[in-house]
Amino acid sequence: MTRILIRGALRAGDGVRTDLAVEDGVVTATGALAASPGDRVIDADGLIALRGFVDLHTHLREPGGEGAETVLTGSRAAAAGGYTTVHAMPNTDPVADTAGVVEQVAALGRAAGYVDVRPIGAVSKGREGRELAELVTMARSRARVTIFSDDGSCVADPLLMRRALEYARIVGGVIAQHAEEPRLTRGAQLHEGAVSAELGLAGWPAVAEEAIIARDVLLAEAAGARLHVCHVSTAGSVELIRWAKARGVRVTAEVTPHHLLLTDEAARGYDPRFKVNPPLRAAEDVAALRAGLADGTLDVVATDHAPHPAEAKRSEWQAAANGMVGLETAASVVQAAMVETGLLGWAEVERVMASAPAVIGSLPDRGPLVDGARADLVLLDPAASRVLSTADLAGRSTNSPYLGRTLPGRVVAVLHEGRPTVLDGVLRDAAEVAGGTA
Repeated sequence: MTRILIRGALRAGDGVRTDLAVEDGVVTATGALAASPGDRVIDADGLIALRGFVDLHTHLREPGGEGAETVLTGSRAAAAGGYTTVHAMPNTDPVADTAGVVEQVAALGRAAGYVDVRPIGAVSKGREGRELAELVTMARSRARVTIFSDDGSCVADPLLMRRALEYARIVGGVIAQHAEEPRLTRGAQLHEGAVSAELGLAGWPAVAEEAIIARDVLLAEAAGARLHVCHVSTAGSVELIRWAKARGVRVTAEVTPHHLLLTDEAARGYDPRFKVNPPLRAAEDVAALRAGLADGTLDVVATDHAPHPAEAKRSEWQAAANGMVGLETAASVVQAAMVETGLLGWAEVERVMASAPAVIGSLPDRGPLVDGARADLVLLDPAASRVLSTADLAGRSTNSPYLGRTLPGRVVAVLHEGRPTVLDGVLRDAAEVAGGTA
């Protein structure tokens, strides 16, 4: 493989301006480096070098939902957004609740070649919440599953949740809970508050999320197990997680980019692009989520990338599917919500989008960009901006809430195991990526 020399990047982790040499999938040298004959040189003046982003919450839809996304198209979307590893949620058809299905998803990810695709296994068979899935078998499969979730559905039965936590502890894994008490959200359409009342939409109360989190942190404490809370969306949830961490519970939590930036006011036009589960909340919830991410109560940003075919969103609000695509825009939204507001610096962005999710996902080789490190990295231009269009979306679906909106920042280059998947802001051809050309 040709050596790649990145010149003059500002390293997010320590703020040092440096050159980085990449060869054979690793960072071979850093500092002030001289170019050698045959090097492919990337001018990174004005660019920030960060570890490749890791997403703990991606819906790739395959198998069964290929009309919305495939592992290949979702991997392309991830690379375009600066990701080098994504964790694929199990709400597929068939459900990823056996070793065979998770191994299929992992194999599709390897064939695509853009990012590492790490399958998440279902907690219950068929995600039906009645009987535990094959957690141990999936953990010991070739896919090496470390995260289990019924995302899209809550593990509502406390006994089943307790048993899942106990098995996760045995295999060194984590249970990722979609916190939603289903009896409190039946028919819900939007955050329960003034906006839902004015629009005549059934309310999704904050307590439906908070009640499950309160229950589950106590169950996790009793089991001595790791709990991860998906897409936290309310101020009360942040307080519960802060309390649990102070108590010593082994709990981590994620927040989505859209819950950091958008509020339920966006739904006033009944545009289904803004319909998501959990729903967009009130401004005071957004403020609490931002503060929780800044102070470490919330550990990571996870996209909850949820692609849908056009017909699933082009309908009246009540009939439209929940979900937004988010891989391609996550870094820009975090820059707008957290960096430009002074709540996070780029070192902290690297923590919440790369290093912390790698730890939660048990990925020990996703370390700092130092000599000998795996060459998963992203070069980002923080001074750039763009008006988002469908041309910026590399996946199969276009249900983004940011279309037509000006977003800051631009992913200029992405290296996955030393191979450029994005260069000069342009997604590279899959065959070119697989061949390792620079």
